[in-house]
Amino acid sequence: MPASDNSGLNRRRFLLGTAATAGTAALVSAISASFPGGAFAQGAGPETTKAVLGFIALTDASPLIIAKEKGLFAKHGMPDVEVVKQSSWGTTRDNLVLGSAGSGIDGAHILTPMPYLMSAGTITQGAPLPMQILARLNLDGQGISVATGLRKENVGLDAGVLRDAFAAKKAAGTVSKVAVTFPGGTHDLWMRYWLAAAGIDPNSDVETIVVPPPQMVANLKVNTMDAFCVGEPWHEQMVNQDVGYSAITTGELWARHPEKSFAMRADWVAAHPNAAKALTMAVLEAQQWCDAMENKDELSQIVGKRAWFNVAPADIVDRLKGTYDYGNGKPVVENSPHVMKFWRDHASYPFQSHDLWFLTEDQRWGYLPAGLDKAALIAAVNREDIWRAAAKDLGVSAADIPASTSRGVETFFDGKTFDPANPDAYLASLSIKRIA
Repeated sequence: MPASDNSGLNRRRFLLGTAATAGTAALVSAISASFPGGAFAQGAGPETTKAVLGFIALTDASPLIIAKEKGLFAKHGMPDVEVVKQSSWGTTRDNLVLGSAGSGIDGAHILTPMPYLMSAGTITQGAPLPMQILARLNLDGQGISVATGLRKENVGLDAGVLRDAFAAKKAAGTVSKVAVTFPGGTHDLWMRYWLAAAGIDPNSDVETIVVPPPQMVANLKVNTMDAFCVGEPWHEQMVNQDVGYSAITTGELWARHPEKSFAMRADWVAAHPNAAKALTMAVLEAQQWCDAMENKDELSQIVGKRAWFNVAPADIVDRLKGTYDYGNGKPVVENSPHVMKFWRDHASYPFQSHDLWFLTEDQRWGYLPAGLDKAALIAAVNREDIWRAAAKDLGVSAADIPASTSRGVETFFDGKTFDPANPDAYLASLSIKRIA
């Protein structure tokens, strides 16, 4: 059955309220005070050899797993790093709040908006938990799938073909359910964007439920939901088990979109700046390995192990290589441009402009207040300076290091554009939203 990761989200959603700007300023001040100058001790090794990192069984966690399996954490002076499976994003959040000192975790493979929501205090009990993003883990590679009961609609990029089916169920007294992995997270935002672009209001025309990624296929089998959004390998497994079909891969919504991040507690980074850089170096090196086509078969074998995903490599490898059987009778797509990217196209670099889009979308749906000082929050949470320091020490080529913290104007499948210089114009262009 669906698991709830809200933990009182609705009650806390507007804790910042009209004091959003002042609250953000206080948060930025606190983080800045704990990390004076963001400087690294030149020539010094990591301050600790250990960190506890969480992951969820999703293919985009591969860089953390490979960094552990291939000894890359140890190579960069962190031999005692633990990479620990989490059951849900709510569990990831709770264990980050605990920290390793409280038998929790210090950092994680995480939905990119979550470090911001935690830092703003909208998804944490009591006080905010300052978090910092050290790297992006991937671009693309998520999807939206539909139950076999909607096979005749053969839905694809245009979700509008579901409008009548959803309306008919609602008229009969049963609201259609769409599953996402965490409120305000990437999968929630992809599902909402897809539906809203077709004129389907995700707040009133359907019911959004929260289901942990590894439980998506099982819930689809027992008709818990009509559609779901999650990352791989769960769509490929679903098609292989013939319990649903893929409507889209999320790269079709927004080509080369940012997805997961590697984030740490801000106080951990403050106490261990050289160790934070060492962890980032290991992750970057692992991302390069994961992106090489000649490593895809081995990668599928490794992450499929019982200790990691406990999933057959056959449910992982095809989409990892860019071969997509949507399970809807249409021709299999070979060499998809929307394949998950770990390194190419600056996949690893945490563009601040992308974080701005996530914050703007979370404002669109009411997860963050309208008055939030987004620029100040990004300055506190996004540590692209650590990424650049790690890339420099790794000898990453200049071509693989972005010149700007912005990737510029982004264009979505419905023709909407997001200009990081004017996020309010983007919000104003959207017809379905909760923000005034």
